[in-house]
Amino acid sequence: MADTIITVQGEYSAWYPAERATARVTVSFNGPQREPAFNATVEASTTVRSLIEAKFDREAGPITWWSSDAVRVSSHRPWNKDGKQLPPVYTATISFAVKFKDFAELARWIEAIAELNGATVNSISWDLTEATKTSATVEVRSRAVKDAVAKASVFAQSIGLAQVTAIALADPGMLGDQSSAAAAPPMGAYARSAAMKTSDSGDSGLELKPEDISVSTTVDARFIAS
Repeated sequence: MADTIITVQGEYSAWYPAERATARVTVSFNGPQREPAFNATVEASTTVRSLIEAKFDREAGPITWWSSDAVRVSSHRPWNKDGKQLPPVYTATISFAVKFKDFAELARWIEAIAELNGATVNSISWDLTEATKTSATVEVRSRAVKDAVAKASVFAQSIGLAQVTAIALADPGMLGDQSSAAAAPPMGAYARSAAMKTSDSGDSGLELKPEDISVSTTVDARFIAS
């Protein structure tokens, strides 16, 4: 009797609380002259930098990493409602990325930044530490393989066979079946919340509520059933 080949796809997802948050801040001023816009941006960015450095400690935090670019100056000539081109408007901008391990400190820091003229908090992204990412990836990959074994066992039992033996495990699409490769997430994919939720407690202070981060994986598996 010819061997019965069973090919399945195993999946698993797990949710983990966010451990890091990266705030992206822009300082920008504009005006009819280049130098005033540039100087105002440099002055405000110096204040932002001082607020960062006051909380920066690579190990202890609350800020564990940060970066900034150089001041960029651009210009454009707007048009008025009558179709006449107006004199140039100069815009100076500098951006910061700041990573926090303490979300309460992040909320207080955002409140301080919000009080600065010309400073804008553009976004906050949530993440896991590298150690958690590694352990989470190991866990979900193992669970995905177990899911594949369970699926194959059910298929085998439904046709009167008792055992399944794995002969191939692969990332989606690598066993020759390309139909699921485009839709399936890579092994150890992360879904991060891009939103910033605030507290509904009525407290005047800002309280951030990051959503949990999904770590998911998919594995293709081929078995011989007997």
